[in-house]
Amino acid sequence: MNQQVVNPINEANTVNLKLRGFNVYQFDATESGAPTYNRRDFYKIVLSTSHMLIHYADQSMEVKGTFLFFSNPHVPYSVELLSPTHTGYSCLFNETFLQVAGRLESIQQSPLFKIGARPVFVLNQGQQAFLESLFEKMLQEQDGDYPFKDELVRNYIQLVVHEALKIQPSDKVIKNKSAASRIAALFLDLLERQFPIEAPQRPLTLRTAQDYANRLSIHVNHLNRAVKTTTGKSTTTHIAERIVGEAKALLQHTNWSIAEIAYGLGFDYPTHFNNYFKRVADQVPNAYRKQ
Repeated sequence: MNQQVVNPINEANTVNLKLRGFNVYQFDATESGAPTYNRRDFYKIVLSTSHMLIHYADQSMEVKGTFLFFSNPHVPYSVELLSPTHTGYSCLFNETFLQVAGRLESIQQSPLFKIGARPVFVLNQGQQAFLESLFEKMLQEQDGDYPFKDELVRNYIQLVVHEALKIQPSDKVIKNKSAASRIAALFLDLLERQFPIEAPQRPLTLRTAQDYANRLSIHVNHLNRAVKTTTGKSTTTHIAERIVGEAKALLQHTNWSIAEIAYGLGFDYPTHFNNYFKRVADQVPNAYRKQ
């Protein structure tokens, strides 16, 4: 069996993930440094032996030994290694992979993947051995040519999930932030999930503080107070800076016209986009592109 060894901090090559909806790999790496939150487009289950800090949404957890970690595309996270090595297995899968077999809803409703959940499970030797066997089976199926191997991998993922549900989650949370901090974290996560804009035909739909308050099912004044108290910036400022940041990326890295960028970012008219961009960036979009 050929096992793929990759760096777990810098995400694995996701070519296979994009082609077939899942990717399983084994890792053995050494890396440290400050955490960086990244946008991810897939669910991830990690079986790891290490000592690290996991920053997940609005909480930070210190874990040492062998543990399971669950993440989903809607919650930002990062890790800081506190030990020289980080070994184990990782399984990545997207929503399409589970939708095929009607498994997506059960995963989304699982407490392991919900926002606000504690996604780390410390393991004993017996649990570690059993879960390692499941990851090894996923590796074998991934490298094999069995025509129904996707269904087998889905079954193994479900077994990992159910095994974790039997285990009490780690309670070594370093800091539980205030309700305002949690609301701000959920807002910032929801804001980031609106990007990147992939086509003018699928425009940005959440553009105001009221839009985000409606989606989070809270009063807009409550949202504004929480975001301002936690970050020092208003909700509107965060939205404007993120929209203009996306606009700059599209101006720099695509050949979309100014009008297409405007429509993609939810503006009805290019002139409205020009004025908005100039107010935030102190120059018009066309000047920024030329520069």
